[in-house]
Amino acid sequence: MAVAGTAAFEKDHSLSISRKNDHLDIVLGGHAASSVSSGFERFVFEHVALPEINMDEIELGTEFLGKRISAPLLVSSMTGGPERAELINANLATACEELGIAFAVGSQRVALETDENAGLGRRLRDLAPSIPLMANFGAAQLNLGYGREQAMRAVDMIGADALIIHLNPLQEAVQPEGDRNWRGLFQAIEHLAGNLSVPLAVKEVGSGISAPLARRLFNAGVSIIDVAGAGGTSWAAVEAGRAHSPVQAEVARAFTGWGQPTADAIHEVREACPDALVIGSGGVRDGVDVAKAIRLGADLAGQAAGTLGAATVSADAVMDHFNAIIAQLKVTCFCTGSKDLQTLKEARLRSARDIFMPSAIR
Repeated sequence: MAVAGTAAFEKDHSLSISRKNDHLDIVLGGHAASSVSSGFERFVFEHVALPEINMDEIELGTEFLGKRISAPLLVSSMTGGPERAELINANLATACEELGIAFAVGSQRVALETDENAGLGRRLRDLAPSIPLMANFGAAQLNLGYGREQAMRAVDMIGADALIIHLNPLQEAVQPEGDRNWRGLFQAIEHLAGNLSVPLAVKEVGSGISAPLARRLFNAGVSIIDVAGAGGTSWAAVEAGRAHSPVQAEVARAFTGWGQPTADAIHEVREACPDALVIGSGGVRDGVDVAKAIRLGADLAGQAAGTLGAATVSADAVMDHFNAIIAQLKVTCFCTGSKDLQTLKEARLRSARDIFMPSAIR
């Protein structure tokens, strides 16, 4: 960027790294949870007592970004200061390659503007040569000089198969140093979608994407929608934890339950965009939630904060974490009589209220 080397740039760069380290500490400390649920608990699969399939033959694989993955799973974007992010990214890339699942990196803004790539260089593709990788930076950057050049640099930096533009207006609004001028960003995203050589994804960061916006984005050329709904990490809670004053913290805390629950967002976005690739993330706890996300309309389910603790330990810890989720997903398929993901999308899913409060005893 043109401002590299200036005092203002150095100050902003130092603040950015400090902010990312704060974010990581708050999430790992368990102080970032949304005050509302993802909504998955409101749904219950109808149990099939006679599945008549061989559990060992259940097929969880699917296609994503032109590549075959072993299960409908995406390690969603997460990050931290450069030193910590390098370890996290290496562990995630190694584990995802071994497991055969997709990986979306955290914001590449620091890497794009400095020589500190935070583990977001070509080594990442070397560690994960066969899986779908997704690059990422924030929509707000499109009003601060970013365009096709920076987008393709982000993609080329890691050999990505797609680019994510993340939407975080609530976080920017309650963050002391947030970027609050979002005028014209839809047009900027539309322009970018028409000028990239890779698919463009748009995701929220924990408040959900509404059906009308999803439809507008899809019509504008965005091919992947990650709803990233409420119920997982609340960035309002994160920013309350690093507020500069009690007043700032009070403002942020009022929004810890803001947004559409993930389960609702998945269903509504799928109805609005039947031809889009939909990712369901935000409060996905286990393989049963993954199955519910798929049944409600997602093509893949994403998890970030739930993976972060393992990612700070080792690639083996990440693999253990996701092997458990994959096993849970397979058991769910077996107990719904679903031989593959397409069959799972047709499994009977009921409201928990209807299951536990039948009309005769309401």
